[in-house]
Amino acid sequence: MSYVRSRANPLFTTIPHFLTWRNLGFRSVCCGRLGFSTQSQLDSDQPLAGRTKVLDTFSEEFEIGSRLITLETGKIARFANGAVVLGMEETKVLSTVASAKGDAVRDFLPLTVDYQEKQFAQGMIPNTFMRREGAPKERELLCGRLIDRPIRPLFPTGFYHEIQVMASVLSSDGKQDPDVMAANATSAALMLSDIPWGGPIGVIRIGRICGQFIVNPTMDELSLSDLNLVYACTRDKTLMIDVQACEISEKDLEAGLRLAHPEAVKYIEPQIRFAAKAGKAKKEYKLSMLSDRTLQKVSNLAEAPIEAVFTDPTYGKFERGEALDNISKDVKKVLEEECDEESLNVLSKAVDTVRKNVIRKRILAEGFRVDGRRLDEVRPLYCEAGNLPALHGSALFSRGDTQVLCTVTLGAPTDAQRLDSLVGPPTKRFMLHYSFPPFSINEVGKRAGLNRREVGHGTLAEKALLAVLPPEDDFPYTVRVNSEVMASDGSTSMATVCGGSMALMDAGIPVREHVAGVSVGLVSELDPCTGDIRDYRILTDILGLEDHSGDMDFKIAGTQNGVTAIQFDIKPAGIPLDIICECLEPARKARLQILDHMKHEINAPRNQENRNSPRLATLKYSNDDIRRLIGPLGAVKRKMEETTGARISVSDGTLTIVAKDQSAMEKVLEKIEFIVGREIEVGGVYKGVVTSIKEYGAFVEFNGGQQGLLHISELSHEPVSRVSDVVSVGQQISVACIGQDVRGNIKLSRKATLPRPRELDSNDMVEGPVPSAKETPNIRAPSGNMSTTQEQENCVSELPPPSAKIPSILIRSPEECDGEEKGTSLNHSSKKARKSVNDSELDRKSKPRQSQDVVHGDKEPTITSKSLKLGTKLTAKVYQVRARGLILDLGGQLRGMYRFETDREKDFEVGDKIRVVCTSFSKGIPVMSLVEDE
Repeated sequence: MSYVRSRANPLFTTIPHFLTWRNLGFRSVCCGRLGFSTQSQLDSDQPLAGRTKVLDTFSEEFEIGSRLITLETGKIARFANGAVVLGMEETKVLSTVASAKGDAVRDFLPLTVDYQEKQFAQGMIPNTFMRREGAPKERELLCGRLIDRPIRPLFPTGFYHEIQVMASVLSSDGKQDPDVMAANATSAALMLSDIPWGGPIGVIRIGRICGQFIVNPTMDELSLSDLNLVYACTRDKTLMIDVQACEISEKDLEAGLRLAHPEAVKYIEPQIRFAAKAGKAKKEYKLSMLSDRTLQKVSNLAEAPIEAVFTDPTYGKFERGEALDNISKDVKKVLEEECDEESLNVLSKAVDTVRKNVIRKRILAEGFRVDGRRLDEVRPLYCEAGNLPALHGSALFSRGDTQVLCTVTLGAPTDAQRLDSLVGPPTKRFMLHYSFPPFSINEVGKRAGLNRREVGHGTLAEKALLAVLPPEDDFPYTVRVNSEVMASDGSTSMATVCGGSMALMDAGIPVREHVAGVSVGLVSELDPCTGDIRDYRILTDILGLEDHSGDMDFKIAGTQNGVTAIQFDIKPAGIPLDIICECLEPARKARLQILDHMKHEINAPRNQENRNSPRLATLKYSNDDIRRLIGPLGAVKRKMEETTGARISVSDGTLTIVAKDQSAMEKVLEKIEFIVGREIEVGGVYKGVVTSIKEYGAFVEFNGGQQGLLHISELSHEPVSRVSDVVSVGQQISVACIGQDVRGNIKLSRKATLPRPRELDSNDMVEGPVPSAKETPNIRAPSGNMSTTQEQENCVSELPPPSAKIPSILIRSPEECDGEEKGTSLNHSSKKARKSVNDSELDRKSKPRQSQDVVHGDKEPTITSKSLKLGTKLTAKVYQVRARGLILDLGGQLRGMYRFETDREKDFEVGDKIRVVCTSFSKGIPVMSLVEDE
């Protein structure tokens, strides 16, 4: 930037020197770099560019999995205790760390991890009303947990100062998932800060395509992968594992873990070099530690009674908890009598430490647990599927004192959840919502907003069940599983997996296999000198107390074929990978045991069409039909939803209907068929209403508004003298379609739906139409068997399937049908009508001439619809005389029509024979003309 002094504002020259920005040392801008002017530079006469202090920035580059990764600090967020920008290609993530001032009195680590994805990272404006991001989304909460779980165990014991980690995505190219990048950036930021921490750590993602493992896969590669493994570790120990897989075997899973560890370790050395260049010296923080005197004193008072409680397996969860509370009260009385204020201030923590020591010693020394089980023993199981028959699907699962109620709700494709994340699919059609109400542990609490723990547990169960769902093309419906924890004593997330799997089968969803989950724990003994594990025990199906007192919570879910989901959390600063791999086999055995109990209750998707449960239907229509169904601005669709209570969604020519029961489904189908119309086949039976009665029959409205003629001869097997003796206007009856006349009108029959009298059973002549099967829309009950396509007739009844296929009749919708021709009546007598033909035509009519085309008499061949072609000449018989033409009997039960000419008129009578030739076809009906003299 250049300045022209001759054009400077003369007012600036009169400002006192002590008020100028140069004297005050304000920030200078030069060459795109920011800085502050020092006092020595202000006193000197150096030019402006020479007096600017450039920011100190540090960076580190390294390569992992053929991708270049950069660490950078010093340019932005300089006031944070630690701030690092980690970049991989065009994706950049900022992670900052800050610690609170002062020493608060508490007995836990208040670590808060916030992860945020703002739409500016992809050049988008949020589509919310305020056009800004709102409350944290589920993905942001899950990514925050992914960062929290590996870094929490590495803070020193007794470090209870408030720490806040904030990770945000600065830019995203959509190729890389920023969650793993944010975890590594957080590790680097903690290394740069003055906060004591036992890192660094490395976090890696592993995928697998066609049996080949991939390090740091892109989002496109993940969509093809049958494994999504996130692994975090220190140099020699594992800290966190998170897995979503498609029934991967334990052997292949172990191979993936052993590949992930050395790849994750590659993140550690660059962070150490980075901290050496730009890191701060670690600050001395006050640690809240129990004194040996206090711990020994409380142990002498409480250890014996606590051990007596834990060695009695008759105690339940709440009985045991009440007994332990009484022990704490007794210890408190003793300390109050001795006026030991120091011990009273840390009494709850000291008693809890004694409890943990008693539990761990008994497990390591005797191999017995709190409730008396062996180390590899699963608690008693109880399974019940379909306990709420009014729902789509439901199941109750209990394991010990842990009880979970799972329900399934099916919806239309438009009910899928919309995801506004920077990466991944835009919608999610399978949702599992986990709820942990306070009454499940006999506490009083307040329900408000999304809970990180509930979201995490629900997502874990969702990953486990997603692997066995049918493909979207085969099962396009949206599925929501709701898990309500009724009682909690450990492993409620794994109980949700079991209950959710049974509920899916109860709903009739064609899942491939049952999925079960179990939680495995660990109790270890450390060498006080080296800190290495010198003895340990693996616990199968841990209790809540064992989870609290143990070293790890290793949740493993899967089918009998392999693992589908894993979540691994620990409390110490890492566990060797060999011990983790050893836990896979006892987890598999426990899982198979649980699967056997689940299969005993329900082993296949249900097929219960008679249940009064909500119904789903999928219909295919053309774009024109869809437009008529939706109406202007969706008015017609909304009207149908309001009047029937059903929900209708449209997607790519597919109409999906969700109704609360079969009655509501029939109502909405009738309305749809009235607007669009549907294909009707000869032999199909329909429910209709009599609209008018004539001497020769009745007109019946059926199929949502279509009208047909019910002739008097088709009312009953018995002779009928008057139509009104059998039916009346407004009466609802069942009729069968038996064909159509030459004008395309539907002919109906009531007697075809009635049982035949016994005296007619021996008659060889069969009356009525040949029945035909009817292909209907794909209507299913959510509780039905989805392993095969379920098709049912949307009518009162259905005739037996035919032995030969009969062509269908395409019926237009009532809105498209033309009005009935007025003034037209059937002429069943010899009444004469004036016609437009001359006398010569009348002579030819009464004396037809023979032709070489058709042989008359006994040798005349039978005319069929296939043999009749344009130009065929034959002798026809007048079947009916209409106002504008004749209905001709062409033989072989084939009808044709002849239209009168306007310039000539003459009389015709029923039964007259005339010579005609086929000139055209109208809607499949032959149109005939008179043959001139040859």
